[in-house]
Amino acid sequence: MQVSELISPERIACGIDAHSKKRALEKLSELIAGDEAQLSSHEVFNSLLARERLGATGLGYGVAIPHGRLGDNPRTQAAFIKLAHGVDFGAADNQPVDLLFALLVPKESTDEHLEILAALAKLFNEEQFRKELRAATSREQIYEVLDRWSKKSG
Repeated sequence: MQVSELISPERIACGIDAHSKKRALEKLSELIAGDEAQLSSHEVFNSLLARERLGATGLGYGVAIPHGRLGDNPRTQAAFIKLAHGVDFGAADNQPVDLLFALLVPKESTDEHLEILAALAKLFNEEQFRKELRAATSREQIYEVLDRWSKKSG
């Protein structure tokens, strides 16, 4: 599965002014719940926050991949935000995070969850990929970068 298959431009936000990890997670939760009738942003937020309490999801290089599980979630959902200013996400390199890709997976999809996290980590490890995301100025441009790179990385 390609990363771009998990997300749409409607689940991407650019230039978000969040001043804390909590506010960034709230915004991601709103994007994931969006038009999904069976999901509430409150449930999504609680799932992401519960995972964050187990250990920070900041990868380094200004990137975090918050993720969680939700029993009522029928399929894997994703959202991406580019923050106007980085926030502390407990990354190992102590750098503030401005690029966040969130995942919400069904409770029983362990293998898929790990495969997606590995694919995301591989993508975000690419310096040029991060540069292109940071240079993008709209949700459509961000989606195009995500789509192109996820197809390239296979």
